[in-house]
Amino acid sequence: MAQLKQRQFLDFEKPVKELYDQVMQLKQLAEKNPKLDYSATLQQLEESMIEKRREITHHLTPWQQVQLSRHPDRPYTHAYIKRMCTNYIELYGDRNVKDDKAIVGGFAQIDGKTVMIIGHQKGINTKMRQQRNFGMANPEGYRKALRLMKLAEKFNKPIVTLIDTPGAFPGAEAEERGQGEAIARNIYEMMRLKVPVICVVIGEGASGGALGIGVGDRVLMLQNTWYTVISPENCSSILWRSWEKKEVAAEQLKLTSADMKSFGLVDEVVPEPYGGAHWNYQETADTLKSYISPLIEELEAIDPEERIRQRIEKYSQMGFWEEVPG
Repeated sequence: MAQLKQRQFLDFEKPVKELYDQVMQLKQLAEKNPKLDYSATLQQLEESMIEKRREITHHLTPWQQVQLSRHPDRPYTHAYIKRMCTNYIELYGDRNVKDDKAIVGGFAQIDGKTVMIIGHQKGINTKMRQQRNFGMANPEGYRKALRLMKLAEKFNKPIVTLIDTPGAFPGAEAEERGQGEAIARNIYEMMRLKVPVICVVIGEGASGGALGIGVGDRVLMLQNTWYTVISPENCSSILWRSWEKKEVAAEQLKLTSADMKSFGLVDEVVPEPYGGAHWNYQETADTLKSYISPLIEELEAIDPEERIRQRIEKYSQMGFWEEVPG
């Protein structure tokens, strides 16, 4: 029987929390009374908990999906690297200013195939969140990412990026060091990379902060993630001068993985365990790897120049428009 740990619950997860608390109490009771067999009751409760998670997953609003993408227990880039990759060697610094800890990356192997894996990293506690700047990269973070991409290109290794950021850091010092230029440079250079590039939204995908490592031959999104130009809260504050309309904004922005797939802006939606990725890190990582590995083989079989042409064409065709005769 799986070992349960202390978890945090969102408001709409309360039905699951009630069952979870019962399981925890019964486990404690079983430890105090080892001669009594509680296994049947525990199994029944855990099955009920899984079913309740399934029900919640199938009836999520866009705002609830945004909340799940930010869940404090949700796995971040390092959690995926640990479970998907072997022989990971982290590389540091942009060779210009400093090392930005909001973006991490290095060489690793996925199913024996060497790749360059790069992603936003949020902290798992208050101190680390501050150290990682809550996943909001400065210009040196994007320049580090580009340096690693160019290194991968030099050694002809595929690139995998994991996107999870509330946006690029908007501070004055970031703007002084060229935040906009750094992101624009990455978009330009990623279009022209001669190696396969696979991008995955694993949490929040906000604005230029996401696009700075988000241009690829294939773009995937985990099921309970979002990808748009602005967060629902900021959209609400601009349109209604208040955060009170954030749920309406989330609905109107059409930011969910299902919306992005229907618009043709992402190629695949990767399913998560019932209730969200935070319930089972290993299952989520295994599922994601099962999507990434065949994509690497598929893309490597394409001539580099043809791959670049297809990548440029892919992004050129995004969006909806109508030509009116002059």
